[in-house]
Amino acid sequence: MELRHLKYFLKLAEELSFVRAADKLFISQPPLSRQIKELETELGATLFERNNKRVILTDAGKYYQKEIQELVQNLERINLTTKKISKNQSGEFRIAYVSSTFSGDISELLQFLSDKYPYVNFRLYEVPTVKQIDALEEGKIDFGIIRAPLHSPKIDSQLWFKDSFSLVFNRNKYNIASEEDLIHLKDETFVFFNKQYAPYFYDALLQICTQYGFKPKVVHESNNISSIIQLVKNGLGISIVPTAIKKSHNYPELEFVELKKVALFTDILLATPKGNPSEISKAAIVFLMEQNSKNEN
Repeated sequence: MELRHLKYFLKLAEELSFVRAADKLFISQPPLSRQIKELETELGATLFERNNKRVILTDAGKYYQKEIQELVQNLERINLTTKKISKNQSGEFRIAYVSSTFSGDISELLQFLSDKYPYVNFRLYEVPTVKQIDALEEGKIDFGIIRAPLHSPKIDSQLWFKDSFSLVFNRNKYNIASEEDLIHLKDETFVFFNKQYAPYFYDALLQICTQYGFKPKVVHESNNISSIIQLVKNGLGISIVPTAIKKSHNYPELEFVELKKVALFTDILLATPKGNPSEISKAAIVFLMEQNSKNEN
């Protein structure tokens, strides 16, 4: 018994006509009749009653149809899974992101990829840009969401979006009407990212304050945007953060004032190890770029 015998049987059981079944199988009627006869002989059972006017399933044929349909469906599932494994659509895929990117986009990406590649075990890590670059170069992660600049011949990247900067403070403690009031904050406590954790970002914040005419009094430093926001929320300082942070940390105690005067931006990059990206990486990039277009509109 071969798989084609089963497929021919199922088609004939569906059509109950040798003419229609043969036509849909793209064969002539004699080979179809011969295959069905071979199957019945091997089974030792009559599956169809046929005469010049009609073809009907016997009781044995009805039972066989039900069981074979389930068998073929399972076989198709097995074949699909095997194909996915062959194309590296199973196993483990490691994604890293910086804490200051919008967590909603990251969770939606993970849901999208999990639905599209159900046999893949996705691992999600919050990792600073400097460490992500090392991990991408060493092949320890498969996909990275990082902040520019990126200088590595071993990594491919493309711009996801450009993010501006915003002043964030506790509105119950500080009375700041516009970005012009920033100069009056020179003696206030600031909360920044740790310099070793995010050196380029730290320097950018210092540059912003310089353009507003003062040097910030940085008292608290943190490796995590959530910790920074929590300190600001509790009135323990002021900070300058990427504007997109407002989407995920829009607390009633907080006020965000976008700093448009400096015209400084931070570029968010989608990064993969150098060479041809995997199918999953390509799908992730397309999804995130489409999400960004929706957010802009």
